[in-house]
Amino acid sequence: MTVQPNAAIQPLDPVGQVDERADHGREQGAAQLAAHLDRVRRHRSELRESVAAVDLALESPIARGGMWRERVRAALAELAHDFDDHVALTECPGGIYDRARRSAPRLSGRVDRLLREHRELREAIHGYLAVLEHGGTMADLPVFREELTVLMGRLVRHRQKGGDLVYEAYDVDLGGSG
Repeated sequence: MTVQPNAAIQPLDPVGQVDERADHGREQGAAQLAAHLDRVRRHRSELRESVAAVDLALESPIARGGMWRERVRAALAELAHDFDDHVALTECPGGIYDRARRSAPRLSGRVDRLLREHRELREAIHGYLAVLEHGGTMADLPVFREELTVLMGRLVRHRQKGGDLVYEAYDVDLGGSG
């Protein structure tokens, strides 16, 4: 009796041989992940610098009034841009959060929390920026400064949580300075 191979079923590789297509696909996926993590690392550094610039602007004397407002506005505008880029980079299809959900489903709840934080932080950053850009009322500059200082602390903690998530999902340290 002759057995005809079923065309729909791929034959097994002989023992000791590796499927080069699967191996190539894994290598390509690993290279894509490494490139994406490199972009995340570079952007993470830019975001850290933007937060530091807002902190420096907030430290300047409020008594300078318009000059203080302009300095904070400029730093906050850069932060808004960098944070929007951060959201786009981490939330894109095949991005770091999407990959984390697929490779480590146990982290889905933490990814969801980071996504919620993205919406909340983005709304807050753009809200404060709108007040500064459109001459909104700031009856109490010290209170305004304190609110922005608290927001910068939330951003620092968000970066920490994101770094922890990446480490748990990929065993990759994004670095404290990055």
